[in-house]
Amino acid sequence: MSDFLFSLPIEQQLTPYLTLRKKDELAIIVVNHPKARGAIALQGAHLLSWQPNGEEPVIWLSKASHFKQGTAIRGGIPVCWPWFGKVASPAHGFARNELWQLTAYDANEESVWLTFSLEDNEQTRQIWPHSFCLIARIKLGTTCEIELESHGDYSITSALHTYFNIADISQISISGLGSHYLDTITGTQHDTSDKTLTFAGPVDRVYSQPEAFSLIQDPVFGRSIEVHHRNASDVVAWNPAAEGASGMKDMENDGYKTMVCVETANASQPVEVHSDKPQYLSMTIRCHKNEPA
Repeated sequence: MSDFLFSLPIEQQLTPYLTLRKKDELAIIVVNHPKARGAIALQGAHLLSWQPNGEEPVIWLSKASHFKQGTAIRGGIPVCWPWFGKVASPAHGFARNELWQLTAYDANEESVWLTFSLEDNEQTRQIWPHSFCLIARIKLGTTCEIELESHGDYSITSALHTYFNIADISQISISGLGSHYLDTITGTQHDTSDKTLTFAGPVDRVYSQPEAFSLIQDPVFGRSIEVHHRNASDVVAWNPAAEGASGMKDMENDGYKTMVCVETANASQPVEVHSDKPQYLSMTIRCHKNEPA
């Protein structure tokens, strides 16, 4: 799925573990480390791939995604900021379409970590009239950790819009989401006693009382994926199903079968950011192999 990223020609060797490459119009940092491999596009500080050694890829990337400047990438972990959803244009904010700077990187025997930054510019101020500094920290090893740090004076909604690679959407289940959710397809609020989500059609839900971590059970791949959420008021669960996928130019018609989004978010209520108090949104992803029956 994302294997092509690791065969792109190397343009610059940054460290023994990091290389700079290019896919169509976008610069990509490729991570090859004994514990894991991964890839991050400088546009959006967008994690495209993470695969711990000996595991199936954990992050899903559309085979039909576009790698064009200013165009959102379908899959990976888009940074939705300074708004979530279609409340303004572009949908999910402009941060995922802007070119970020790689400001720091380092590694040890266990992991690689990288820091990216984005500041307001003439283009962003036309869309959203605020000064800001946004920092994304990404750590890749046997776990994947992402932290988003917002500086300035404004209110935002935001999300780490993670697409997970799964074997079969009809076979997985997700727990730890909590009982209350907004169904954004119907616009209705629900309380459910069924604490496990399964998929038999399109799902787009904002869970507003989530537990500290969500658990994706994938029996076909024989693993479970923990998604730990920090400083998040909500967790979003999404799969477009066949009818949704068929309307997306950047998702193959059967792409929905092997992906599910479990998103660490502040989506239901805006968060205030003040110059003397940065706002943080972060998550950690862990995989576990299921014990043989």
